Amino acid sequence: MSQSPAHTRIHQLLMQQARERPDAVFLHEEGGAVLRYAEAWERVRRAADWLSRQGVRPGHRVLMAGENCAAMVVALFACSLAGAWPVGVNARLSGREVGNIREHAQPQISLYTTGVSAAAQGHAREAGAREADPEAWGPGVMYAPAAAPTEPERADRAGEVATVIYTSGTTGAPKGVMVPHRGLLHFARVSAASRRLTPQDIGYAALPLSHIFGIATVLMATVHAGASLVVRSRFEAEDVFKALAHPGISILQGVPTMFTRLLASAPPRAALRAPRLRYLYTGGAALDPTLKRDVERYFGLPMHHGYGITEYAGSMFITDIDHPRDDCSAGHAVEGVELRIGSPERSEARPGERGDILIRGPGVMLGYYRDPAQTAQALLPGGWLHTGDIGYVDGTGALFIAGRSKDLIIRSGFNVYPIEVEAVINAFPGVRLSAVVGRPTEDRNEEVIAFVEPLPGVSLDVSLLATHLRAQLAPYKRPAQIIPIDTIPTTVSGKILKQPLKERLA
Repeated sequence: MSQSPAHTRIHQLLMQQARERPDAVFLHEEGGAVLRYAEAWERVRRAADWLSRQGVRPGHRVLMAGENCAAMVVALFACSLAGAWPVGVNARLSGREVGNIREHAQPQISLYTTGVSAAAQGHAREAGAREADPEAWGPGVMYAPAAAPTEPERADRAGEVATVIYTSGTTGAPKGVMVPHRGLLHFARVSAASRRLTPQDIGYAALPLSHIFGIATVLMATVHAGASLVVRSRFEAEDVFKALAHPGISILQGVPTMFTRLLASAPPRAALRAPRLRYLYTGGAALDPTLKRDVERYFGLPMHHGYGITEYAGSMFITDIDHPRDDCSAGHAVEGVELRIGSPERSEARPGERGDILIRGPGVMLGYYRDPAQTAQALLPGGWLHTGDIGYVDGTGALFIAGRSKDLIIRSGFNVYPIEVEAVINAFPGVRLSAVVGRPTEDRNEEVIAFVEPLPGVSLDVSLLATHLRAQLAPYKRPAQIIPIDTIPTTVSGKILKQPLKERLA
């Protein structure tokens, strides 16, 4: 699809597809129903009208607590049409977490996808919600208006923000990333081109549509190409394998832990039915070499990788579809993205030199909602975004992620990057997943601690693993303690959560 220069808001992409390809399937829903592009656009129009009747004005926030379904998609585009700011919240967050976001965002109205989510039903009950008009939303959506009228944002800013995505900072307090329409529109085109998406492609949408990966890489690129999506409220490995066979997923994208769990439940290679699968992609976290090797062996396809963060509307780096890599690089900068390592003044990074990753481009967030102090820390003069990640480039300019700044462990004056240690642990037989954190010592040093999740039914031999690590790692990188754990905690989008592990040590 050729993007019209007039496109300034994300709903215009869906409107164009509804006009050009009205009968094409947009969403394959749970239970087997399909939603076509023209039908989806009509529901968006009705939902936007309904929001207006509830008093929602441009610049008002609309909270959507739910799990993936057609209503989540409709809400995103209906808010765009109405000029409101959708605040997508995964219903599997606790009542306290949802309450904190609601208190900060001050939505004019809150919506709940009760038809597909027991967790959303719980939040709806707590809020005293009632049924929303099924003519506008379809069945299974409830709503609760604000207890008192809320203030819309000013008109000039209201038209820029496509969605507000809440992410927890190092303090644990939620931060609302203001994602720009212009960034999502730009990345929809870039992402569709990078994967060569066509209307015949079918993607899989179990990544939460309250997360930038789900919105930008999965949903927006699909709409730009006029392709279709299998929409699921949660990730289940068995369902993925069914959808690979029918309707025939051609594009499979997810975070690394999703692929880890896929392989753990995979049928024998000879029994795999994936007649249309042509592209595998992982992002949202560092790619482990063992996982990459195992996924490629099983599916018989290259595993592509990219680098993105919530504060940028889509991936900033993606590996080249025509030149698959045999390493775990995140590839090269996508169109419009500039990179600096260390500081904005350093025009060219020296290969192998590690430093803070700074990014500039059309997808940079507009700031953190109602948080000028944190915004000032992240958005630097000249339009540069301080990502909070550490990385380096090779001689070709390909980016490698060394880890999060906050996860860096300093052991006896040496920098220990947890993903390097995790990669060695994950290569050990019987290990499904690992998470390496630092633990302060009495002499103001840090020691390396490794939490290890074994494969189901495997009894991990910690002493053998320690011997393996001694042969593979310098002394300062070796874990002082290896702790077996049943399940390493992850976010609802599949990212490893290290803070609970640090708290467990404390």
